[in-house]
Amino acid sequence: MADRDAVVAALRGIIDPETGHDLVTMGLIYEVTVRGSRADVIMTTTTRGCPLSEMLRQGAEAAVLAVPGITEAGVVLTWEPAWTPARIETRALF
Repeated sequence: MADRDAVVAALRGIIDPETGHDLVTMGLIYEVTVRGSRADVIMTTTTRGCPLSEMLRQGAEAAVLAVPGITEAGVVLTWEPAWTPARIETRALF
């Protein structure tokens, strides 16, 4: 059975091409829930009009489905609350 940490680790492999940092480091992942073999992710992008929103969502979904033990994934984009640079992990700033 997969756990939340494995899903988060997989999401670290998806890079935001605008910044060169992964989705987790950028603070674009709002929530990760794992129940049995299903993982649900709520994520955002840096702006509502980001032309790569769907590509990033699909990349996140593929990464989650590649986690051993995960057979179903729901990845939802939201813009509430709006992303701000304050969400970026400190280590990305150096």
